[in-house]
Parts: sequence; C-alpha cells; structure tokens
Amino acid sequence: MTVEISPQARDALEGWLAASRALKGSAEATLAAYRTDVVGFITFMTGHFAEPQGLAPLSRIETRDMRSWMAAVRADGAGARTMARKLSAVKAFYRWLAEREGFEPTAVLLARAPKFEKKLPRPLTEEAARDMIGAVEVQAGEGWIAARDVAVITLLWGCGLRISEALGLTGADLPMGQSLRILGKGGKERLVPLLPVARRAVEEYIAVCPFEMTAGDALFRGAKGGPLNPRLVRSATEKARAQLGLPSSATPHAFRHSFATHLLASGGDLRAIQELLGHASLSTTQAYTSVDSAHLMRVYAAAHPKGG
Repeated sequence: MTVEISPQARDALEGWLAASRALKGSAEATLAAYRTDVVGFITFMTGHFAEPQGLAPLSRIETRDMRSWMAAVRADGAGARTMARKLSAVKAFYRWLAEREGFEPTAVLLARAPKFEKKLPRPLTEEAARDMIGAVEVQAGEGWIAARDVAVITLLWGCGLRISEALGLTGADLPMGQSLRILGKGGKERLVPLLPVARRAVEEYIAVCPFEMTAGDALFRGAKGGPLNPRLVRSATEKARAQLGLPSSATPHAFRHSFATHLLASGGDLRAIQELLGHASLSTTQAYTSVDSAHLMRVYAAAHPKGG
C-alpha cells in the first residue's frame, strides 16, 4: 500500500524549501535531496502511527519514534554517512517548522546519527597530475577536443574549480585576465587568480575551437557545439588513469583536491585556500591539513634510517 503524506505536511515542506532557497541560496540539487529525505521521514511516521501526519502529530514525535525511523533507514541499507545526511535534513526542517508552529522540537534535535569516519580528500601528486593532463591530450580523437580537455582539467588543477564551475564559464568570461569571477555553490561569487599556464591552455583551445564564442554561449563545447557534458570530462580522465595505472580516486574532482593540497604544502594560508575553493566552512578546508600531514609522515617513514 502506498502511503501518502498529508497536504498540511507537504505544504509545510514546500514552505521550508522555498525559505531555504530564498534566504540561504541553497542549490536546486541540495533542495531536491532535502525534499526526498524529509518526505521519506514523514512517510515513515505516517505508517508508523497508522495515520496521516499533519502538523499536530509531527509536533508530538518522541525519542522512541526517532529511534524507530533511524532503525528502519539503517535496515534499508543506508550507511552512517547517508543516515547523518537524512537526519541533518530532518533537523533543519524541524527547526524551521517548530519556530513557525510554536512547538518544542527537542526529541528530533537531540537524535544522534551514528558516527562515521570522514573520508580524507585523495589528491594527485604533481607528477601524476601532469601525467594525467598529458594522457588526456594524447588520447583525444580531434585536435580541438584535445585542447578543450586539457584546458578544462588545467583550470580544475590550476584554479581549484569544481567541474560544474569550469563548465559554467561562458564567452562573457573572455578574454581572460589575471583572475576569474566564479559563481559557486549557493550562488556565491568568488575571485580566483588565473595562473598563466591555465590562461594559455584556454587561449590555445579558443584558437582551434570550430565554434563561435559569443557572450551567452558555453565556453567549453561538445562535438556538436552544445555545452560540454561533464560526463565526457569524467570519461576522459577515466581513460587516462587506466592508461597510467592510477587509482579510481584520480577523478576530475581530484584535481581540485590537488590544488588545495599543493597550495598548503607550499605554505598557503588555510583561510586564503578556503576563499579560493569557495568552502562555506573552514572545517571543510581543514581536511587538507590532515592530508598534508599524512603525506609528510609517509615521506618521513620512507626517508628515516629506522623507517619502514
């Protein structure tokens, strides 16, 4: 039997999502994930209590009800990380709903997700990054496509861009100067210095690209002239890493990780790196200090007379 959530609960959810969009600038993909997680929670509670969960029943949820939901989510095969994400969405919804409706959301807010070990970013070494760019260039079928792929990946590595940010560049960003204005997650803008090597890579691509570059057009194009699909960039890096025998962690996003780690290793300031990456929280950037420390310990273990 399909369980339907009440119109009141659905209206409240849409109101919260609209507020998140307007006040916090949450990305549409984030809002879609929020909707899925909170609908799943309300749907479970509807079946759990065998009655539609309007706003009044939702305000009376107790600790044991939260435990039942979390147990059901885990029984469905969700890992600790997924559970934490779902609980975070439900808590955010409840904070908004409780303030709006005037009830105490303690039982929901005190629920604790199982602990999980955060995965450290897995950057490429400088040598591996250069080898990857070389392999991507060689394997491309057409000259202009090789120049395109090299330009995209050089921007990821040289500027720390997300793949969506690189592919979001348009003809309006030309000619490129000393920096790039990037529109990141949540519509937040940041200014990123443009290294000469990255600027040259883009200029070389523009010189051979067979399509006209007007202000409204995507900078990076597919074979038929439309905006470049990120899957093609991922495919190019997959082939390159297979050719070089690199691990599966050598993805387009690994070039962004490499940008941060190589900057840190060169004495870069953590807050400056946070700004360059467009991280909302410094704690996200701090993961790179762990990566750099782990790398230093491996170098020390290999070099020390008593190491190994």
